[in-house]
Formats: sequence, C-alpha cells, structure tokens
Amino acid sequence: MSTLTDALRQAATASLDRLDAQMLLLHALGRSPHDRAWLIAHDSDPLPSEAANRWTALLQRRQQGEPVAYLLGEKEFGGLTLQVDARVLVPRPDTEVLVDWALDALPPHGGTDAPRLLDLGTGSGAIALTIARSRPDAQVTATDASADALSVAQANARRLGLPVRFAHGVWLAAVPGERFDVIASNPPYIAEGDHHLAALIHEPISALTAGPDGLDDIRQIVAQAPNALHPGGWLLLEHGHDQAAAVRELLGAQGVEAVSSRTDRAGIERCSGGRWPGLR
Repeated sequence: MSTLTDALRQAATASLDRLDAQMLLLHALGRSPHDRAWLIAHDSDPLPSEAANRWTALLQRRQQGEPVAYLLGEKEFGGLTLQVDARVLVPRPDTEVLVDWALDALPPHGGTDAPRLLDLGTGSGAIALTIARSRPDAQVTATDASADALSVAQANARRLGLPVRFAHGVWLAAVPGERFDVIASNPPYIAEGDHHLAALIHEPISALTAGPDGLDDIRQIVAQAPNALHPGGWLLLEHGHDQAAAVRELLGAQGVEAVSSRTDRAGIERCSGGRWPGLR
C-alpha cells in the first residue's frame, strides 16, 4: 500500500504545485485542507484505498486544469471561507483591494442613516459578504444576472449568518429606483479572444468576457451608476491590468469626480473609481 509521501511524490511527478497537492490530499483523506502540520507528521502513514480512489480522481481533475477551489468546494477570501463551484468565479486575492476601498468609501459609523452599499455581479458573494461582516451597520445589497450564481451567494450568506439582500438582474436594472452610498463591482473585463481565457475554461465564461476590448460591461455600469448613487456616492470598479487609464477616462467623461486608481499586491492598477458630485 502506498503512503502519503508516495501520493505527494506522484503529484510532484505530474508537476502539481506542492501546496495544491497537500490540500487535495488532505481533502481526499477527509481532513481540513489547511491541516498541513498533520500531513507532515503522518507522511509515512498508508493511504487507505477509498482515500486513494478519491485522490486519483482529484489528481486527474487538477491535471486537466480544474481550479483547486472547485475541487475542494471552498475558497478563503477576506477572512471568510466561501463555498464555490463551477457556477461562480473563484474569488481572487486581488479583489480584496476593491473591498478595502469600498470600506474606506462608506460613510463612517454613527450617522443618522444606515450606509447603503451595492455589489454588482456578486458571484459567490465575496465582496458583499466581506463588507457585511466588516460593517454590520451597513445595508448591503448584492446582484447578479445569473440565478445560479445568486444561489451560491445566498447559500454562503445563510451559512455565514450575514444579512445581505440579493436581487436578480443585469447590473442596475436589478435595483430600479434605489440609491446607494457605494457601488462596487468586479465585472467581466477580459476581451473576447484573449489568450488568458485558455487557462480559465472551467470557470463561467459569462463572468469573464465583455466585448472586443473587455470594457462593455464597465461602460454600461458607468453609464447607469449616476442614477443609482446618492450625491457624493462612490463608484468603484475592478478591471484588467492594462485598463486603468481607459476606465478613468470613462468615469471622467460621465462626470465622476476625484477619479483615481488603486494597486493590487503586485503594484498593478487593479481598481478605479470616483465620487458622484454633490453632498448627501
């Protein structure tokens, strides 16, 4: 019978990342994927036959490019463990920049009215749920055009006990007549035909691409957002690594003020946004 070390050696031969392999092996063993200390301490243990079958299946799926988060059924984001599957994009650490900016832009605690935040295209609910956890005084609404994605986000909200309101629809059409202090969105922004899509075939294409230059959905959001922002409210958008200047231009042309961009951990301009004129 092979040991846990043999299984990890098998993964290394298949060129799998060591951390990914450890997490998947732990998952096959029915343990927390983060229990690496246990795995190191038991590396000479035999791999039970049922776990070996699960391990082989996971290894094959990973070799075919399926994201580790889908294989595990979960992904950590902003201090939360979110359940994810092929109905939603895997949350990326880069998006935490957008969450931090949204939290900075929300009115401070202690106001007469509860701050209102809208997360457009919520997917797994990563943005909305992280903000709801950090600002329990805020009224957080999350939308998605995909009913399947909303089901994932709603399940995460129930499991985490976070009171986010969900609405089904395309961008601002999901919340007609409503106004918010902050609108945040990580919309599709990859250009159709972009070579990066080859590595993303397991994730929903509708949540990835947006026209020939990747900006179709951002244009739509920028055009609609003024009618859904309180005076002085903020519109914040995640975008591609080379799109910051174009997004800032779109925001400025729409009359948004204080337009700027923020960088991700790699120093790349990852989010752009600004404030709608006036004071609430």
